[in-house]
Amino acid sequence: MDTQDIAANLERVRARIAAAAARAGRDPREVTLVAVTKSFPAEVVRMAVAAGLLDIGENRVQEARDKRALLADLAAVRWHLVGHLQRNKAGLALQLFDWIHSVDSLELAQTLERRAAQVERTVPVLLEINVAGEETKFGFRLHRLETLLSAVEAMLVLPHLRLEGLMTVAPIAAAAEAVRPVFRRVYELRDLLRRHYPEAPWRHLSMGMTDDYEVAVEEGATMVRLGRALFGERTIS
Repeated sequence: MDTQDIAANLERVRARIAAAAARAGRDPREVTLVAVTKSFPAEVVRMAVAAGLLDIGENRVQEARDKRALLADLAAVRWHLVGHLQRNKAGLALQLFDWIHSVDSLELAQTLERRAAQVERTVPVLLEINVAGEETKFGFRLHRLETLLSAVEAMLVLPHLRLEGLMTVAPIAAAAEAVRPVFRRVYELRDLLRRHYPEAPWRHLSMGMTDDYEVAVEEGATMVRLGRALFGERTIS
């Protein structure tokens, strides 16, 4: 894998995003491609940036810390935390990431608020939604809507958090079409929140990965999180 390989993969992905957006009557420029470099070395991140990718996603705080130490010269990169965040790592996450996609509880939001206040920073966050109620995944569950609404009301008064939208990880499915209802429900939930709480931006829907991103774009995704489509199979988990 070299910069040219990544650039060729990126061209193919962007063409597929554009086609999916066209099918939905959307502008493909509304969709941000977040390149997820989990388990890939810092050199791959550098090649990705050289190929034109400036939004980089990491799943683990410690891995991001180690990579950023080797990539301090890449000032234009926007770093996204797309994996689960433990509350005891909130302060470090705020040092490393521009966006946090995975706020999955009011308690985590409150911890981020305290840490962000200490460094006088406002952080854009997305609320993670567990649409299917999977026990192995984090996030607010749709069948407990009152819990989510109560949490949102409490978060809206936190001055150092900006609620930018929602994130979800769709269940594994044999065909991408099978998860379309998941993405549609997140879109509908975002619209409900936008109506009830217009004081927050609610601009973004982070949904869609390598196997289902085209369907996600058709259903309103504004951020897709891709690793394998850009970098090939990971050799370690």
